[in-house]
Amino acid sequence: MIWGALAIVYVVWGSTYLGIAVMIETIPPLLGAALRFLAAGTVLGVVLLLRGRGVLRMSARQFGGAALVGLLLLTGGNGMVGIAEQYISTGLAALLVASVPLWLVIFRFAVRDRPTLSTLAGVLVGFAGVAALCLTGGGGESSTQGIITILFASLSWALGSFLAAKLPMPPNPFAASTVEMLAGGIALAAVGTALGERLHFADISGRSWAGLVYMVLVGSLIGFTSYIWLLGNAPISLVATYAYVNPVVAVVLGAIVLSEPITAQVILGGLIIVAGVALVVSTERRRAGPAQERELSPADRTT
Repeated sequence: MIWGALAIVYVVWGSTYLGIAVMIETIPPLLGAALRFLAAGTVLGVVLLLRGRGVLRMSARQFGGAALVGLLLLTGGNGMVGIAEQYISTGLAALLVASVPLWLVIFRFAVRDRPTLSTLAGVLVGFAGVAALCLTGGGGESSTQGIITILFASLSWALGSFLAAKLPMPPNPFAASTVEMLAGGIALAAVGTALGERLHFADISGRSWAGLVYMVLVGSLIGFTSYIWLLGNAPISLVATYAYVNPVVAVVLGAIVLSEPITAQVILGGLIIVAGVALVVSTERRRAGPAQERELSPADRTT
């Protein structure tokens, strides 16, 4: 089940960068993301209720933990990805988001969990690739605003992933997903409205509706819940491997569907980032013992 869920996250999340790009062609990014997560959270919540009310039982602290993680992952993470993709290619966005495992190491260092020299070397290599892509813009038409926004998105997603292993969370990972999606969706709707976004349904194309439906059914209900399930049932070092598979899928799909150029800068910067992330993940997997793996699992911390 772990490898099956990993395969879903590998492929599905790689394709969501394309799905977002298609969705925001005629749908405002924040309100589009709000529709996505409110719809997905509602569907998942109804399914869980049909399985039994006890599935959604949680304490106030667990609800608050899941809501905070949802704000970081979805409002801060996915919301800013949508904004950034108005200015940069889907492939460049995916490559910069691949820095998430590098940020996780920084957060661990901040709480006095000292990484090994090999891990630090991987972080330095990975961030060198990030810097190369930021300075060159991937060799294409990319704005500074888009690059800065996607970096903040990756930082927010990494913080949410890190706290998911530290905060009190609902015992059922799918109940946690429901709270996260609804909390993130409500916040996205509020922020989008405050920033002046408006939905004009008559102007939304069939292509954007298809992108939204894909993001709800596949990106959220299948992909996101698989990720949350993995956080509770697999070492975070293994879960983090999605970060160097997703960019490859995203770059290829962007080139095929949206005719995005695959420049030499994208290839070189991407390879450097992937090499750094691979070094970090492989080192941490060898270093982590059973006790440390349990500490990283939010499911273990709440049962």
